[in-house]
Amino acid sequence: QVQLVESGGGLVQPGGSLRLSCAASKSITGIYVMAWYRQAPGKQRELVASIYSGGNTNYADDVKGRFTISRNSAFNAVYLLMNSLKPEDTAIYYCKAVRPGPVDYWGQGTQVTVSS
Repeated sequence: QVQLVESGGGLVQPGGSLRLSCAASKSITGIYVMAWYRQAPGKQRELVASIYSGGNTNYADDVKGRFTISRNSAFNAVYLLMNSLKPEDTAIYYCKAVRPGPVDYWGQGTQVTVSS
């Protein structure tokens, strides 16, 4: 059963923008944080941005000012608006949701490629 479904990845030129979306299954209740991670070839998965049920957000230093994480009112969907994209942003982007336990849920990943 797919718990998190991501969309919005693709190929974009440097300086361009993309918006990623992640929708959680209704079977996941009590989510209190959702986040985006990314993993580039040969590198470890890293946190890009997170958002809590209260609205607090956190960003990795190298995306601050360029990326914006947001959520819907039901807190079962999260979005990542990525502006001023750079080739080094190329990676598979994963959505994560956490509910009390804690129990982690991961999406299948969506490829983002920044290239001219």
